[in-house]
Amino acid sequence: MKIVIHPLFFAVMLFSAIFGGLPTALICALTALLHECGHIFCAQKLGYECKKIKLMPYGAAAFMDIEGIRASDEIKLALSGPLVNAALCVVLAGLWWFFPVTYGYTDVLMYANLAMLAVNILPAYPLDGGRVAGCAIKKLFGERAQLIALRVTALVISAVFLALFFALGYNITALIFAAFLLLSAFEKPVRAVRINFSSAKRLKRGIDVKYVLCDGDLTFKDAIKRLSDRHYVVFQRYDGGVAEEVTQDELYEMSLSHSVYDRVFEDYFSRNDLENSLPSMSPPIIEETQATPSEMPSSIASESEE
Repeated sequence: MKIVIHPLFFAVMLFSAIFGGLPTALICALTALLHECGHIFCAQKLGYECKKIKLMPYGAAAFMDIEGIRASDEIKLALSGPLVNAALCVVLAGLWWFFPVTYGYTDVLMYANLAMLAVNILPAYPLDGGRVAGCAIKKLFGERAQLIALRVTALVISAVFLALFFALGYNITALIFAAFLLLSAFEKPVRAVRINFSSAKRLKRGIDVKYVLCDGDLTFKDAIKRLSDRHYVVFQRYDGGVAEEVTQDELYEMSLSHSVYDRVFEDYFSRNDLENSLPSMSPPIIEETQATPSEMPSSIASESEE
């Protein structure tokens, strides 16, 4: 997993250092990282892999491929981040209760976690509350209603934060957050792409073929996790020996029309069985011809004359 830092993150830290707010900025960045760690831990438990964490000027973001995830799993994944912030707030409140002297050292951390929790439970995409609301709306009313509801909510909340920008004396944080929600509401989803090994340079060097031996319960989700651009993968089903195999290209083609929870070899077998049975199922071809008695075979012509 890679950690990527946005160039503007350094600019924000420099700006904070100049005006004496560097400790607060660092605590907010740490809070955002802890929030994302909650998502990453939950994703690993659900069988998904986090590819990178990116430190943004307004926080942090974990990038992971969760295409086709079940609604129940997405809700768990969305709630895992705010739960980390809520747990830290409870721990800090308990610390203040038993050791009041620690308040002066941890008050900024408490407020940062409260702010992170309050913001992320807002029902606007791509915030965690928006993901939970989106799953519920899609389940009840369908995907189109989900898209419309999330965009309208994002526009309303953006307008609220824009109003706060003026009400709080031109608060730049409120303006940035309003712009973030507005742009995210109309952002197009990233489509999955096929891993391409066709470049002449790569083929000239040679590409390693990796064989993965598995049973018939292999799902598309588990199979996709093993794909990378470093080698070509061939999945082999073991049943006292190598029974069947599915190449990386075949896996990609099948995944376009299946859920990530479907079994790879179950679909492969059913498709092959259907293709193999097609010739025997095709009806016989009957040619209809009009023939005069003189054109018929002699045996048939003689019977008809009688």
